[in-house]
Amino acid sequence: MADPTPVLDDLRAESEELDRLVAELSPDQWSLATPAPRWTVAHQIAHLAWTDHAALLAVTDAEAFGKEVEKALAAPDRFVDEGAEEGAARPPDRILADWRTGREALQEALRAAPAGVRFPWYGPPMAAASMASARLMETWAHAQDVADALGAVRTPTDRLRHVARIGVRARDYAFGVRGLTPPAEEFRVELLAPSGELWTYGPEDAPQRVGGPALDFCLLVTRRAHRADLAVTAEGEDAGRWLDVAQAFAGPPGEGRPPQGGGPSREGRPAEGDVR
Repeated sequence: MADPTPVLDDLRAESEELDRLVAELSPDQWSLATPAPRWTVAHQIAHLAWTDHAALLAVTDAEAFGKEVEKALAAPDRFVDEGAEEGAARPPDRILADWRTGREALQEALRAAPAGVRFPWYGPPMAAASMASARLMETWAHAQDVADALGAVRTPTDRLRHVARIGVRARDYAFGVRGLTPPAEEFRVELLAPSGELWTYGPEDAPQRVGGPALDFCLLVTRRAHRADLAVTAEGEDAGRWLDVAQAFAGPPGEGRPPQGGGPSREGRPAEGDVR
């Protein structure tokens, strides 16, 4: 059984990095539009607080969480946006305080969870390590939206391994959510980590292959950048199709980001000034 401690430590570090980005913002900056349509910086942080609260309910009160699932099923196209709208209507200091309190409560609950227990979620039930990985992935992705709104450049870290792993494991889901039949064979995925380490997934001799910088792959599977602007490559028709539909999160794929036309930069990052 996976020990959740390392990913919980990484989740805390990822959250603290975003916290430092928003902690000193002015009210006007909290109102800045992000690349996500109709979402401001306030929406982004409010959404993280809202989802942390839902995760805490899943871990500590399955009955209460079940009622949240019923709400989601009753309004699948509005549920997420309505939660973000409600949260973003509060003053920025309240949004920030609620996010800090909620994410710490979730940390404590996941660290105290008995080994092997799986918790209900909007998709399949998840163990503590998987839930922490999912929270890290979402925190990293929303932090990218905030950074883009502020014109800030983030330094990638090897915490991206959690995002990349979810993206790889979600391959078949990405096809299925679009009504497509997933490929039958495994792919080989080779990603260059920020540290210079090579992260590999799948059979070494697989004919269908994907490769590139881990940062670019993570931007792709969180749909924070268009494939045309990233240095992620594919060998094989099915691998190429995957890069067009890849996503690491559950639910509809959303609008995604339009191509910016600049192509990938030399460092494998989206070119300077891109809006994702």
